[in-house]
Amino acid sequence: MEKNNKDVKIKNVDNKEKNQKTKENKETKEYKWQNLNYFNKLKVKNYVVTFISIIALYIVLSFTFDPNDAFSYTKGIYINILIFILFSVSLNITVGLMGQLNLGQAGFIAIGGYSAAFISKILVNYNLPPIIQLILVSLFGGLVAAIFGFLVGGSTLRLRGDYLAIITLAFGEIVKYIIQNLDFLGGATGLNNIPTILDFSNTYFIVVISIVIITMAMTSRKGKEILSIREDEIAAENIGIGLNRVKLYGFAFSAFFAGVGGSLFAHNIGILTPDKFGFLFSIEILVMVVLGGLGSITGAIVAATILTLLNERLRDVSQFRYLIYAIILISLMIFRPKGIFGTKEFTFAGTKRRINRIRNYRNNKNEKE
Repeated sequence: MEKNNKDVKIKNVDNKEKNQKTKENKETKEYKWQNLNYFNKLKVKNYVVTFISIIALYIVLSFTFDPNDAFSYTKGIYINILIFILFSVSLNITVGLMGQLNLGQAGFIAIGGYSAAFISKILVNYNLPPIIQLILVSLFGGLVAAIFGFLVGGSTLRLRGDYLAIITLAFGEIVKYIIQNLDFLGGATGLNNIPTILDFSNTYFIVVISIVIITMAMTSRKGKEILSIREDEIAAENIGIGLNRVKLYGFAFSAFFAGVGGSLFAHNIGILTPDKFGFLFSIEILVMVVLGGLGSITGAIVAATILTLLNERLRDVSQFRYLIYAIILISLMIFRPKGIFGTKEFTFAGTKRRINRIRNYRNNKNEKE
C-alpha cells in the first residue's frame, strides 16, 4: 500500500511539472511571437482610435468641398495630395527603410500608370462600376510595375550607393524614351481619353489601405529584415538574412505601390505624356522623402502634404519652384539633418506620453518656484 501511495504521489508530481513546463512553453512562444510582430503589442484601443481618426478625417475633408462639383478646386488639391503621399511612401520603402538610393521611381510610376490606363480604356466597354474598375486596373498596374521592380532589383543586387543611383536613374530615362516610341501608348503625344473614374472617396480609401498594408509589412519580420539591410548589410548577412531575397522583395514591394499610385495619377489627369515622368519627377518625390525623414512613413505623409500645397501656392511663379526646393533642402540639412520626423513615427501613445512629460515638467517647475 505504501509503495502504491508513493507511486501515485510521484506521478502527481510529474504531472504537475509537465503542466508547468507546457504553460511555460506556451508563454515563451507567445512572447517570441509578440517580439516578431510589433502590431501584437498594440492594444485594441489603438486600432479603434486609428480607425475612428481615419473616418473622422474623411468626413471633415468631405465637408470642405461640394461633392457634386466635378471641377472643385479643393477636391482636386486633396486628390493630388493623396496621390503624392502614396508616391513618397512607396519610395520611402527603398530609400528610407532599405537604405538603397533609388532615382528611378518615376519609371515605375509611368509603367503602372500606362498599364492601368491602357487596360482601363478596354474595360470601359464592359460597364463595370467605377470603383471596381479602378481597383482592378490599379492592381494590374501595380503588378506590372512590381515585375519591373523585381527585374531592376535583380540586376542591381551587387550595387549600392552612387552606382545604384546611376542604374535606377538610367532605368527611369529608358522607360520614358521607350514609351515615347510605342504607338499603341500614344507615343510622344501621349495616351489620352483615359476614363475619369476617380473621385475623392475612392482615392482616399485606396491610399489609406495602401499605407496600412505598407506599415504592417514594414513592422513585420520581413520589414525588420529590410531595416537590418539599411543599418548594416554585412551584419545582416552574418546573422543569416538573405540580402538578395530581401532586396528583391523591397524593390518589388516599393514598385507595386508606385504602380498603384501611377494608376491613380493617370485616372486623375486623364492624359499621360512621357515627359511627365522625367528625372525631375523622381527628384521631386525624393525631396518629399528626405524632408519628412528617411525611414519615417509619417514624415513622408507630412512632407508630401506640405510640398504639394507649396506647389499650388507657387503655381504663378512655377519657374522658381526648384529654387525654393533647393533652399528648403539646404535649410533642412543645416537645422534638421534627419528631416521633420527623422526615423520616428507619429503614434497616439507616443503623443500622450509627450503631453504627460510636458505636464510633469511644468508641475515640477511650478513646485520649485
